[in-house]
Amino acid sequence: MQDLIEGLNDKQKEAVLYTEGPCLVIAGAGSGKTKVLTHKIAYLISQNQVKPWNILAITFTNKAASEMKQRVENIVGDVAQEMWMGTFHSICVRILRRYIDRIGFETSFLIFDTSDQRTVVKECLKTLKIDDKMFTDRSVLSEISNAKNEMLTPKAYQTKYAGDYRKEKIGQVYELYQKRLKENNAIDFDDIINYTIEILSNESDVLEYYTEKFKYILVDEYQDTNKAQFTLVSILASRYGNITVVGDNDQGIYSFRGADISNILNFEKDFPGTKIVKLEQNYRCTGNILKAANSVIKHNENKYEKKLWTENEEGKLPCLYQAEDEYDEGRYIVEQIQHLKTEEYLKPKDFVILYRMNAQSRAIEDILRREDIPYKVVGGVKFYERKEIKDAIAYLRLIQNPADNLSLKRIINEPKRGIGKTSLDNISQISDETGTSMYEIIKHADEYNLNRIKANSEEFIKLIEELRLKIQDLSISELLKEVLNKSGYTKALETENTIEAESRIENLEEFLTVAIEFEEESADNSLAEFLESITLSSDIDEMQDEENTVTLMTLHSAKGLEFPTVFLVGLEEGIFPGYKSIGEPKELEEERRLFYVGITRARQFLYLTCAKHRTIFGSTSYNAVSRFIKEIPDNLLDGIVNNDEEEKFNDTGFNWEYGTKSAGKVKTYTVDQPKINIPSKAVPSYQFRTAESFLNSLNQKKTQNETDITKYQEGQRIYHKKFGEGNIQKIEAEGDDYKLDIQFDKSGHKRLMAKFAGLEIIE
Repeated sequence: MQDLIEGLNDKQKEAVLYTEGPCLVIAGAGSGKTKVLTHKIAYLISQNQVKPWNILAITFTNKAASEMKQRVENIVGDVAQEMWMGTFHSICVRILRRYIDRIGFETSFLIFDTSDQRTVVKECLKTLKIDDKMFTDRSVLSEISNAKNEMLTPKAYQTKYAGDYRKEKIGQVYELYQKRLKENNAIDFDDIINYTIEILSNESDVLEYYTEKFKYILVDEYQDTNKAQFTLVSILASRYGNITVVGDNDQGIYSFRGADISNILNFEKDFPGTKIVKLEQNYRCTGNILKAANSVIKHNENKYEKKLWTENEEGKLPCLYQAEDEYDEGRYIVEQIQHLKTEEYLKPKDFVILYRMNAQSRAIEDILRREDIPYKVVGGVKFYERKEIKDAIAYLRLIQNPADNLSLKRIINEPKRGIGKTSLDNISQISDETGTSMYEIIKHADEYNLNRIKANSEEFIKLIEELRLKIQDLSISELLKEVLNKSGYTKALETENTIEAESRIENLEEFLTVAIEFEEESADNSLAEFLESITLSSDIDEMQDEENTVTLMTLHSAKGLEFPTVFLVGLEEGIFPGYKSIGEPKELEEERRLFYVGITRARQFLYLTCAKHRTIFGSTSYNAVSRFIKEIPDNLLDGIVNNDEEEKFNDTGFNWEYGTKSAGKVKTYTVDQPKINIPSKAVPSYQFRTAESFLNSLNQKKTQNETDITKYQEGQRIYHKKFGEGNIQKIEAEGDDYKLDIQFDKSGHKRLMAKFAGLEIIE
């Protein structure tokens, strides 16, 4: 047995050796928190003789749990397999599989994903005759999720918001939604933890069993816990109180998911006698990157103040670049990638491009494709969301649980079996009235005078019944092959004989690989566990370390990751921080924490970019440089914004200073709001546009006067920075301008005004 303490710094040792009682480890970015957790678990097992099954370790992703378990196993051996380690949801599912019958569900329950949930909500809105334009399924589902995160039952929600018309309606949907889930013997993600809490709170024998079992509890990323997760941990730790939580209040970025930063800030109050250990030595970043991070986060109010430091080299200063627009920003990124590949021998997988919103990736993707640089987008269309994969999963789910009406409706006509929407609506109505599953009604169609449906569905029912009998005898991959072959699904795609159908077949083949890999890695190998593993997977879990591609992702997705080179893009007011957070201190602080997280993902090289103007969501904005850039001292940045121009805005936005920096002169213009004629739908932070609109109008006129619009001819080959290459098909005079009809190779037909198009003629 190796010396567990060897290689730990003093603070890490302090956290590992404190085993009895509550312990709060404030772990700065890159400070070795995973090492502390794994060594503490190993220390408990090897030195304190704690049985591994008496340890519960909770993480936020399956990937983190897997890595942590592997590290512990490397230290203490196979005995680590007997530990309970996983995400909040996976741990709770294990408990529910054993005890959910105590609250009226069958142990073969299903977990509905987001798509399933939206389908149920749509049905509820239709049943309750609620306008789905005023109450969209997304908005209603979000409100229901928020209610569950606050641990509000439908009745409690309705009581709390009595008198609020909108929320009263949502409360009705919430109540019917839960009823529909129960009828399908299904639960959603938020139910997983809440139902576990309900069982532990009401079943004394279950509570006694698990509080006695888990003598030591360790929780990672504690700053990201919500009310339900906090309640669960508090209940499980109530007997022994040996709870260690690791987190960083400067990295709390998930309030939109219900995360409550007060959980970590109030830990001492919730668990009296807490020992606090701060990990401030960073092993990831260079000195200059850390200095930039510290200079930004100090602007937040902070209960647990800390200052990251490192023994790493100072490294290069973070680079700052102000682009003309989003395409210039993309070109700059590509130039730096090419430079670092040549000069520093970096590979594509060593680069990550982080943005605040998914929509920002489009222009960057265009440039990467044009330069033939391989990349992947985390959070794009996911493998498990493709139609053919969801169809295959629906077959497996129905085999596992015939009460799953959603899955039945999805695949009863995949491939076509002649059962139309009217017939399905009829069956659904009978199901609602009788409380009988749609599958059972179809199975006994003759008893309901549904003779045509019986004739069309006989083969389908026969297949499901046959495969249900084989669940115990066939492996997951064998079961899946039977489904695809005997249902006629694969044959239908082969008959279609299109490129799309061929791609779908390839995806199904890849899904078979998923099943085979599951069989090799899982001890249980049950269909229920396989379906759970799919439902509980996340974007980050799907990332493959060996992929040699540039990664594009949102800042929220980057939490917990690190890369040699990080590009943090779109650093403008209104983009990052976003408009909604400006003027809201709590939200602005979270945006700043998100920026801090982005900076500290970088090991060696950090690039910060902004644009003078950016087209996003169909409109062009001229926003000021992000305040977060201004919070980094000039001596910590390589580069400046507005090399020739410097703009300053006062709090009202009506006074504007503009001048040439090199000349050392600043001319002041006073802008009267009424004369600017700001539209009523202007963004909340219109003050940044008030001044910009003045400059923009001047620049626009200048551009118009300088554009030679007579150079364009019909049939001419041109290039547009947004739409790519194309041909001018038609030119019409329009006042002192020309209207150009252009057929772009990839973007289709567009009509642009010559003076504003910014076209390049391809020789």
